[in-house]
Amino acid sequence: MDFAVPSLVGTSDGSSCNDSTGLLTPDSSPLFRPSHLKDSFETRLAHALEEPKRRRLDPPSARAESPFIPSFADLFAPVPSDVRKICVIGAGYVGGPTAAVIALHNPKVGVEVLDRDQRRIERWNSAHLPIHEPGLNKIVRLTRDGAIIKEPGDRNSISHGRNGESDYVSRRGPNLFFTCDTQVSISTADMVFLAVNTPTKTTGVGAGRATNMTALDGAVKDVALYAKPGTIIVEKSTVPCGTAQRIRNTLDALRPGVPFEVLSNPEFLSEGTAIKNLMKPDRVIIGSSGTPSGKLAADALASLYAAWIPSSQILQINAWSSELSKLVANAMLAQRISSINSISAICEATGANVEEIAKSIGLDTRIGPQFLKAGLGFGGSCFRKDIASLTYLAESLGLEEVAHYWGQVNSINVMQRNRFARKVLKRFNENLFGKKITLMGFAFKKNTSDARESPAVDVIRTLLDEQPAEIAIFDPFCDEDDMLREINAAVSNTPGFAGETSSVKIYTDPYEACMESNAILIITDCDQFKNSPQRLRGSNASETSLPTNKPASTCASPKQQEDDHLGANFANYRLAPQPDCVANCPDCRSKARGPISTDPVEWARIVYSMREPKWIFDGRGIIDADEMEKLGGVRVDGIGKWRPEDGQKRCW
Repeated sequence: MDFAVPSLVGTSDGSSCNDSTGLLTPDSSPLFRPSHLKDSFETRLAHALEEPKRRRLDPPSARAESPFIPSFADLFAPVPSDVRKICVIGAGYVGGPTAAVIALHNPKVGVEVLDRDQRRIERWNSAHLPIHEPGLNKIVRLTRDGAIIKEPGDRNSISHGRNGESDYVSRRGPNLFFTCDTQVSISTADMVFLAVNTPTKTTGVGAGRATNMTALDGAVKDVALYAKPGTIIVEKSTVPCGTAQRIRNTLDALRPGVPFEVLSNPEFLSEGTAIKNLMKPDRVIIGSSGTPSGKLAADALASLYAAWIPSSQILQINAWSSELSKLVANAMLAQRISSINSISAICEATGANVEEIAKSIGLDTRIGPQFLKAGLGFGGSCFRKDIASLTYLAESLGLEEVAHYWGQVNSINVMQRNRFARKVLKRFNENLFGKKITLMGFAFKKNTSDARESPAVDVIRTLLDEQPAEIAIFDPFCDEDDMLREINAAVSNTPGFAGETSSVKIYTDPYEACMESNAILIITDCDQFKNSPQRLRGSNASETSLPTNKPASTCASPKQQEDDHLGANFANYRLAPQPDCVANCPDCRSKARGPISTDPVEWARIVYSMREPKWIFDGRGIIDADEMEKLGGVRVDGIGKWRPEDGQKRCW
């Protein structure tokens, strides 16, 4: 067969291609489309036929009384024990961690991560992974490289016999692999996860709201070309409602008569805590067609998760509900952030304190305290994109008021970033010429290296218009190339932009970044940027340290708490040697410039090195302003808090 779409188009997270169709319209909804012949046939049989899983358990006499006529798909659909090989298409922030955790808990299942980006695959196979997530490196090393396992016993002492391995009684072989070989990886898989990039379209119909489906369409056509009959296709990417049906239509057109089952299994990962989310999820949602073969496929996927997740947390629903649940979950979380940020603007004008407001309403059990932290707003690759997708879906259904409602959530988010940048300009009388501004953090949240959709980009774009002498950036995890790429892309697309990005400089040391700065902007809520000893007690330890051998009765260290959700006692593993690093590795380049500091910053040292006027703008609510201003000569401006410089408090 010859397909027009190239192999694995845009599977890497950085894909910028915009050739795609928009969201599915009401014509593809089950409420608007005629029933498929196969669905109608199976519906007529459903009331008389037993579930396939129950049939396998029934005695022969029971089966004789109620004979089963299997469909073609049922004959090929794998039962849970038949899933021996998984292919995950997309080696990004979703595909990589998901594959690693599934491989960790299913050691007899081979998990292969497939991506067209050779450079990205090389990094997954090297000492430095392409993404940073706490705990991810340990799990990848164990599943990718293998280990020798120590027998249970005294953890405080390890005796060594001949060859130094007398206490090690078994080996765990590698079962996680990374490859660019499309044909082999897909053709040998029993189950294929689609974890490709699905960004928002920037051109064409629905630009700015509709989902760019180029990467997913390309991956589906590769599956149609190479997959064996009966392969289960699992949507893992965030997709518009109705994508499972779209995939079925594509497979039916390209491989007519060949049975495939399509499942929706949305991810609910939060960057910075993705491994914890995978290890101890609130829920796992599996959406299927609801047919006998669809339920068999859903059982097969559920069996993989059941290796470490209680069955009560695995919810099987229909695919339409599953796809929409992902968009709705993110939209409602983002709505809370925009809601409290809108209140922060009122607080700054009236003298109310947004932190006190958030605490007060968070004690209401009907509301709760989660996602009520005022700040620069949400960033990353999910919230804004998913809300845009939801608004476009509502418009496609003719629900203009619904679309406007959710569109305002994104509008408030943009307003909050602009308010923060204008606040900086106001303190300097809208004149930054000759001034040095330092951004502490670039990623949209702590403990991640993801530079996409960072609020820092909008702030930098506004500040560059005022031609400062320098904008310095320090981030403990983001790669320099990624940061500069995001900044240059955003600035170059701004009509009439007069600034120059050459004044933007990246530092590996926070003290050098802050040296002789007039203003420091807290962009990311990194623990190392906090200035209160009480708050610093919650800081995360270095990922490379091993858990201490303390009795279980003692309080666990942050490192031990991390290992608790890694699903394995790494003190009992002797990991295989790490592979060599790839040539021209960005992590090695950064280390060559100097080690990147992850220690808590000494604010007294920073304030002393600043130039007058000295301002600290807290965009994340992590600075104790009273303690900071005790250092002398520095003023702190936080979000949702009134300052005397703002003039008289307003009242009505």
